[in-house]
Amino acid sequence: LPACYANTVLLNVSNLSFRLQKLKEMFISKFGSAPKFYVRAPGRVNLIGEHIDYCGYAVLPMAIEQDILIAVEPVETQVVQLANTNSLYLDFSTSVNNIQINKTKPQWHNYFQCGMKGIQEHFGLNNPTGMNCLLDGTIPPSSGLSSSSALVCCAGLVTLRANGKTLSKVELAEICTKSERYIGTEGGGMDQSISFLAEEGTAKLIEFSPLRATDVRLPSGAAFVIANSCVEMNKAATSHYNIRVMECRLATKLLSKSKGLDWKKMVRLHDVQTKLGVSLEEMLTIVKEVLHPEPYSTEEICKCLGISLEELCSQILSQNTQDVSTFKLYQRATHVYSEAARVLEFKKICNEAPANAIQLLGELMNQSYISCREMYECSCPELDRLVDICLQFGAIGSRLTGAGWGGCTVSMVPTDKLNTFLKNVKKAYYQTDVQRLALENNCLFATKPGRGALVFVEA
Repeated sequence: LPACYANTVLLNVSNLSFRLQKLKEMFISKFGSAPKFYVRAPGRVNLIGEHIDYCGYAVLPMAIEQDILIAVEPVETQVVQLANTNSLYLDFSTSVNNIQINKTKPQWHNYFQCGMKGIQEHFGLNNPTGMNCLLDGTIPPSSGLSSSSALVCCAGLVTLRANGKTLSKVELAEICTKSERYIGTEGGGMDQSISFLAEEGTAKLIEFSPLRATDVRLPSGAAFVIANSCVEMNKAATSHYNIRVMECRLATKLLSKSKGLDWKKMVRLHDVQTKLGVSLEEMLTIVKEVLHPEPYSTEEICKCLGISLEELCSQILSQNTQDVSTFKLYQRATHVYSEAARVLEFKKICNEAPANAIQLLGELMNQSYISCREMYECSCPELDRLVDICLQFGAIGSRLTGAGWGGCTVSMVPTDKLNTFLKNVKKAYYQTDVQRLALENNCLFATKPGRGALVFVEA
């Protein structure tokens, strides 16, 4: 590949697949001309390592087949016109020089604008190229499979290509991580990183500061099955997610101060461990010694840190957590440090591949789920029931994946039990509910590690 395209994989698509051909025809019908290129960014499933990327810890996701696909035509006018193949998502247009992202209404076009704005600001583009864009998505929305981040990544790559700029995959992932925060979600970078750095056939251990990805070969005797609870949860539409981020940030501050560290400069739980130079197990002991299980009031937090309520709100809390009156610090820190250890153990087992690897990995997934449910409180009744059903019908391990409070589970199932498992889970969870029954074909599927973001050009 030419060096200038090192951030993408360019494919000759003169024989377009059915989906690309259909998208091209719809684009011509919509805009009166043909697209010049196409960009694809995949969704992802996180196998283990929930809610710890924004704390600085490694996670273990893989890309999935479902994706966001955008057909693009750069235009002379400095206007971006966005359309969607799904009629539920309305058309949108905006000046490339006046991007306004509405945090109170996280609609689909706002995520596109996040990616566009991130690239524009990185390069300081004074006269960005206008674009006509038609989007097609196969990732179920608000399902915990990263549809929003895939859209941000796709938009970033679209803007990069349209303006004739180049970046490495790592640079793109870091920019898109930061730019998604324009929507108000204090995310950590897992979703964007795997969207760009994924490779077919392997999961990835994603580490941060600096960002790097390491291959993790999954056991051949098991399949990973995604099951959608059919409960939608949009991270940017509620404060659930950001409250957890703030609880981890506050736990960082209190732990740091108790150990004589410069707590004002400490932001992530990983920073505390690094500064103290201790193991994850030792950090769990410190959490027990320093933090109490009862919720902390804002008054108690201010007293512990020696700051005013105004300083707490202006210097530490996010905009949509200003009115929260209590925070659970002990539980959140306990989850993060124990989950970080499970990620490393998961990778170790995959690398060493002992005879009972599948059993050991399943146990780690189950421990992760219990911690998410009990200590992080990011499950919901439907997810609880779905996990129970999956374990009942043969999954060795099952857990929620993504932010939680809805969305999907991921289960590890022996390959020789896969067909029976799918049949039984369909019957037990989807065919007992009219709304779920209508969606079952798109809600339950086995998946393999897929490839990362791509640019397609016709010959």
